[in-house]
Amino acid sequence: MAFDPEDTVFLLPGPVKMHPRVLQAMARPAMAHRSPEFAALNDRLLARLRTLIGTPRVAVLTGSGTAGMDAAVSNLVHWGDRAVGLENGKFGERMAALVTRYAGERAVRIQAPWGSPFDLAPVEDALEEGAVAVAFTLNETSTAVMNQGQELAALCRKHGALSIADTVTATGSVPVPMDTWGLDVSIVGSQKCIGGPPGLCFVGLSERAYEALDSPSLYLDLRRYVDRAEQDAQTPFTPAVPLHAACVEALELVFAEGLEARYARTRRLAKACRAAAEAAGLEMPAAPAARSDTVTAIRYPEGIQDPDVRPALRERFGVVVAGAQGPWKGRVVRIGHMAQTTWAELAAGWAALDAALRAAGHRLPEGAVEAALVEHAP
Repeated sequence: MAFDPEDTVFLLPGPVKMHPRVLQAMARPAMAHRSPEFAALNDRLLARLRTLIGTPRVAVLTGSGTAGMDAAVSNLVHWGDRAVGLENGKFGERMAALVTRYAGERAVRIQAPWGSPFDLAPVEDALEEGAVAVAFTLNETSTAVMNQGQELAALCRKHGALSIADTVTATGSVPVPMDTWGLDVSIVGSQKCIGGPPGLCFVGLSERAYEALDSPSLYLDLRRYVDRAEQDAQTPFTPAVPLHAACVEALELVFAEGLEARYARTRRLAKACRAAAEAAGLEMPAAPAARSDTVTAIRYPEGIQDPDVRPALRERFGVVVAGAQGPWKGRVVRIGHMAQTTWAELAAGWAALDAALRAAGHRLPEGAVEAALVEHAP
């Protein structure tokens, strides 16, 4: 059967499969970006984002999540500043690289092993020596680890540093209450837990982060975005209008479901996925106490490699999952269960994985996966 991109079980840890309403929003007629109609549309987007992220100060940029990361770090960390970057996976490496780019020789990079959360003691030691900011990835999808966002934010507050968090694969599917935690920056992507298309990033700012903004870039000047949004619900530069429309629809779906209901559904899917892996006798390399609720990483059985499984999942069964990166490449498969993912989709994905592993020469315990999934059915 030929692969059909319109008819798949799509279990990537982002970008995610989009609801038909989100797709239809991108097909609307062109709209002038300085018109009252766009201002009204953008006002709806901003209102939903402020509630979801947990701060009144939100910048909406046309660009990927990396654009939001670059904007946040470059606006708050400057040459000669001492700043800390935390890395325990591919996206943490990116945050730490940004700290190094803007702080230069005064950058401090703290590493933890892939699959493990951070030891907070070295972070506190670095903060005691003085730092303007700590940048980190909250939900590290490369390893399926949820890092200690609330604890890191508290340490930063204690030592007078700003906390800059990449929350791209968390906000919208798991609780990330920026105001309650005391985060200073929360960087959110449109194509992950919110359920929109790629191409927009949303940067939430605390009041003290907003006051500290000082951008070396014209386009990535977060103060300009925040001020223009608060002035007349506009953007300082030409926005990707269809993406704004699509993200409004995605957020309406989030709030129609209800945040608590969405968080509970995501938790249930995560528990079901982990239970299925355990029942199948498959190792999950992420530390048990730090496993993410939006993605699960599973190590292939001995003798099985990624090319033995994922192509078959895609071409024979129409199931799309993610491979691994860095030191885990070829040895780990990652299953996303964020945004609109349903229990039925997860069950179909596991049925296909069972069949693909069997075709590759590894048989899972008969009926074990099905029993584990049914135990967590809604």
